[in-house]
Amino acid sequence: MHAIPRRCAGRPLAGGLVVPWVSLIHGGHAVFGSLDADRTRTAFLVRLCQICSQPLDERCYLIVRPADAERGCSPEPALHPECLPYTAEHCPMLNGAAARYRSRPVLATHPAGRPCADPGCPCPSLKADKGHAARSGSPADRYEAWMIHTVAYQLVPHQDEPGLPAGISLNVPILRKRLLREAALPPGHAALLDLLHNALGLEDS
Repeated sequence: MHAIPRRCAGRPLAGGLVVPWVSLIHGGHAVFGSLDADRTRTAFLVRLCQICSQPLDERCYLIVRPADAERGCSPEPALHPECLPYTAEHCPMLNGAAARYRSRPVLATHPAGRPCADPGCPCPSLKADKGHAARSGSPADRYEAWMIHTVAYQLVPHQDEPGLPAGISLNVPILRKRLLREAALPPGHAALLDLLHNALGLEDS
């Protein structure tokens, strides 16, 4: 088990876990898996770690899925090398515990995934993360962590909203790649793989 990184010593906890700085906070509760749009934008522009909010050092890690690699940018703020192991160990999407992305009802537009009846809450001005909505209920992707020099850090502008970064460019020298998890197989594929293993007398290692 990785201990809480020293950089995160002052971060709030939820269920004993560090609440990432870019996580959405709604009604005083952390919504793990949903990003606060303003803090995410700030992390991109000021080069902050998405977990501890401290400035990035000489090297940083980017979270990358196959679709991100194809588009040439990572849609999440970077992480310190010290913050990555803790995050990879405890995030269900990165450690393989979650086989599917969280399902969101078609009409649920709030990023917390539920309606808010508080008229004084600023959340009505918030938009649900389009990427999360598009992946709702789908099998989890393969996730890797790519290390880059922070001097090579380049933002890719959003096509529809030029003032909003789409992510961090992957078209730069990559120092290291680390596999975080393999893609989750759809139920039918997983069943076929089990049958093949049984036929060949193989056991899961």
